[in-house]
Amino acid sequence: MSNVLRATLLSLFGSLVLGCASPGPPAAAPTPGAPAEPPAPADLVITAGVVRTLDPRSPRAEAVAVRGERIAFVGSAAGARAFVGPATRVVELPGRAVVPGLVDGHAHLYGLGVALETPSVRGARSAEAAAAVVAEAAKARPRGEWITGRGWDQNLWPGAAFPTHAPLDAAAPEHPVALRRVDGHALWANAAAMRAAGIGRGAQDPPGGRILRDAAGEPTGVFIDSAMDLVEAKIPADPPAVRERRILRGAEEALSSGLTGVHEMGIDDETVAVYRALAAAGRLPIRVHAYLAGAGRLEGLRERAPDADAAGTAMFVLRGVKLFADGALGSRGAALLEPYADEPSTSGLLLMDREALARAARLVADAGFQLAVHAIGDRANRAVLDAFEALGPGRAAALRFRVEHAQIVSPDDLPRFAALGAIASVQPTHATSDMPWAPARLGAHRLRGAYAFRSLLASGARVVFGSDFPVEEPSPLLGIHAAVTRQDLSGQPPGGWMPEERLDLDEALLAFTAAPAYAAWAEGQRGRIAEGFVADLTVLGRDLSPDRSLVDTPIEMVVVGGRVARAPRPHRAARAP
Repeated sequence: MSNVLRATLLSLFGSLVLGCASPGPPAAAPTPGAPAEPPAPADLVITAGVVRTLDPRSPRAEAVAVRGERIAFVGSAAGARAFVGPATRVVELPGRAVVPGLVDGHAHLYGLGVALETPSVRGARSAEAAAAVVAEAAKARPRGEWITGRGWDQNLWPGAAFPTHAPLDAAAPEHPVALRRVDGHALWANAAAMRAAGIGRGAQDPPGGRILRDAAGEPTGVFIDSAMDLVEAKIPADPPAVRERRILRGAEEALSSGLTGVHEMGIDDETVAVYRALAAAGRLPIRVHAYLAGAGRLEGLRERAPDADAAGTAMFVLRGVKLFADGALGSRGAALLEPYADEPSTSGLLLMDREALARAARLVADAGFQLAVHAIGDRANRAVLDAFEALGPGRAAALRFRVEHAQIVSPDDLPRFAALGAIASVQPTHATSDMPWAPARLGAHRLRGAYAFRSLLASGARVVFGSDFPVEEPSPLLGIHAAVTRQDLSGQPPGGWMPEERLDLDEALLAFTAAPAYAAWAEGQRGRIAEGFVADLTVLGRDLSPDRSLVDTPIEMVVVGGRVARAPRPHRAARAP
């Protein structure tokens, strides 16, 4: 175990790791000379080739026994037999591996459900190919119904130029069309959608947004960051029944990828209500730690209270607020300290200026909520860290404030995460997705602080891993692979991209287990396999190795709160590009 990993575990668990405290009730001392009482039978006993506990006191085991929602025993297969009773479900999985339940620390579960039900243009190799998907969808829609979708990426197209509305006009002239870019920070609309939104030549760029225009000054159909709202405000809202269906569909997809929980980044009150109803009815199959999309709700936070979950067993918890400091690198909306290397006329967009960020941070802190701020560019990351620092010593750390993505950070700012106690919530697959074109955006001199996972961890920062799905695929094994190899699925580049930023396998596992537990105030309840902890477990088809085999490893079983989830579909996230 590396020194960095051990130090991080000690930081995450404190006395729990050292064995000085336990989340469960103390065991009664046996009477001297009396025969030992047999343990109460478990509900579930799993034996496997290896149990990776992420507990430095006993990092490997053979079996786990579960009683109710909690782990009753971790140890040898022989020891687990004492927990088998007439009603115990015994699952024997030789050659398999059990790890603490994998958790995506930055995801959009409802967004995944939406993406699964709407046209996807992900991977389309031209604007025309994307438009062909829309044309097919239009055949089944009544005239005038909106067609929405996601996934286009102009970096995959000849010339890498942003599209115009013309291909979508030809594909669906009688339907308003609005397609989000793969990163969610740009919108591609057709003429019908712009007419519905009242957008013409005289439309003004909103604060924090940009309407792309042609040489004549006419809108091209592409809207960056807050300018997307001009179109999306006209799209009819989803009714509760549709939201429920999409949440459940997204949850099943997440479970099939081996996830036991997600941090749901930025939802509205209507979606919160549906989540709460599902959890209250016992129908939410995956654990959700949620963040309110808070830009328009900050003033009302004082009348609300964050959810509490002292036992760590709640299926839905709303404890945080999500804000945006800037846009995305792919659409050149990320706010940089210097101009873009491949478009020197712009340095990106700050969606909230420094004063607004500072005010927002104080409002959220005063209301007792956790703040998570999207920051991609080095200018945005600095502004967010400044806002956290302005709260005063220790306050951001006490409320476990987070920086989402922390993607391009000035080397001068890297140590500030640890100093402020700010969580760095990063997505390893963003590095391997962006590496073909990120150097052109940034220039070589800015790469030293880009996607700097090892540098952040080594500085003492708390690092949480996620995927940002549906921007990326939901499989955490893809994230682990990207973190430990810094390669794409075809093995490129040889030796890895910026290999000095690689993590080892245990560090990457920690970032998908114990670290998200800390970010959700559950480090004493979840995130490792230990007696008394909540029984959230992911069972893999084989033990893990830090190589390409990671992404081909099947998911055998997912256990959430002691309940075996429905059998997952075959692992599908290992497709090579």
